[in-house]
Amino acid sequence: MADEINTGTVAIEEEKPALVDELLDWVEAFVVAIFAVILVFIFFLRVVEVSGPSMNPTLTDGDRLILTHLNYTPERGDIIVCNSKGLNKCIIKRCIGVAGDKVVIDYNNNTVTVNGEKLDETYLGEAMMGGLIVFDQSYMTDDNVYSYEVPEGTVFALGDNRNHSTDSRSSYVGFVPLEDILGKAFFRFLPFKSFGSIS
Repeated sequence: MADEINTGTVAIEEEKPALVDELLDWVEAFVVAIFAVILVFIFFLRVVEVSGPSMNPTLTDGDRLILTHLNYTPERGDIIVCNSKGLNKCIIKRCIGVAGDKVVIDYNNNTVTVNGEKLDETYLGEAMMGGLIVFDQSYMTDDNVYSYEVPEGTVFALGDNRNHSTDSRSSYVGFVPLEDILGKAFFRFLPFKSFGSIS
């Protein structure tokens, strides 16, 4: 009988260390995973929140986005986040032109052309109207027509809500220096109903 009790005691003592070891393995895996996620967000990604209506209907106030910024070079059509020294805050806009591009905005015909090619801007919610925002008049080439040559080391960026966006058309923002660009918004994770990639 004593042998049976000893055998049972030995079996229980063997199970305890195995359970503790398994628990420690799970904790270690969890800590490593958290550390890896933190490193990814420090070196590769950033999280931002949209504030204001300037990117409606593509993005709305309160949307939470993930940016990529490592070795990022802006391209036409990208949605970018940048530091605006003139506005003293971060802004989110769409990159319309890169260095060397000629951007022409014609409010009479509701068109934007880049290097003579008309953009297909299906993401706009309404027709553009001149005069709603104070534009830098030095770029006006005709009545309600503005022409911009994008300098080296900068991009030309506009909000998708053109009638309610302070962007490169304004002297407060102007051409955006590459060093002021924090990254490209590529994924929306909040609200859940809009969860997914951004175009």
